[in-house]
Amino acid sequence: MIEEAADDGREVFQPLTELSPEERRQIITLPPTIAKLTAVKHLVLYGSNLVRVPPQIGAMTSLEEFSPYTSHRLHWFPYELTRCPKLVRSTVSTRSLYGNFKFRPPFPRLQPGPATLDGLDHTDLDPGVRGATAIHKCSVCDQPIGPSGVHQVWISLRVATDVLPLLVNACSSACVQALPQPADGYVPAPHTGGSEIVQPDPRW
Repeated sequence: MIEEAADDGREVFQPLTELSPEERRQIITLPPTIAKLTAVKHLVLYGSNLVRVPPQIGAMTSLEEFSPYTSHRLHWFPYELTRCPKLVRSTVSTRSLYGNFKFRPPFPRLQPGPATLDGLDHTDLDPGVRGATAIHKCSVCDQPIGPSGVHQVWISLRVATDVLPLLVNACSSACVQALPQPADGYVPAPHTGGSEIVQPDPRW
């Protein structure tokens, strides 16, 4: 479907409508080939079973609207979503997000400091540990992750209409320090998660 959409240059991509309920339940991530969808302006993923979105979504340079509404297993997003320069509208089930302002569920703990990927297949990582099946480049500067390892942090930023919990895979502490100021009313600095992270009180 992605290949077809890339070939015909369509501006609205809603792949789940072409799948059966059984097929939709099997889709827990999108393939990295979504980077080819440079003409798509609206990505529709209503009611998906997604648990993650690959960082290649940052290559969708025409994306104006992102709609994963009622995708309740999708708790976080890749920082690369901030690379979509035209993204101005989103429809997200915010109550399902880590750190959302109504319930403040805790962020999963990430390893503090640089986590070495030496000896690991960068294209076959455990997403339950690393948050992604592959980490090739820095989320911030887009340079390859070097031998010093990957610095993983959470940051809550306004992306289009919503404040989203974003997972950052940075190549250095300098790139972590270069991250923007988090959204008002959320954890005020990039962090590695865990129950000890103090979040503002929920707002109703």
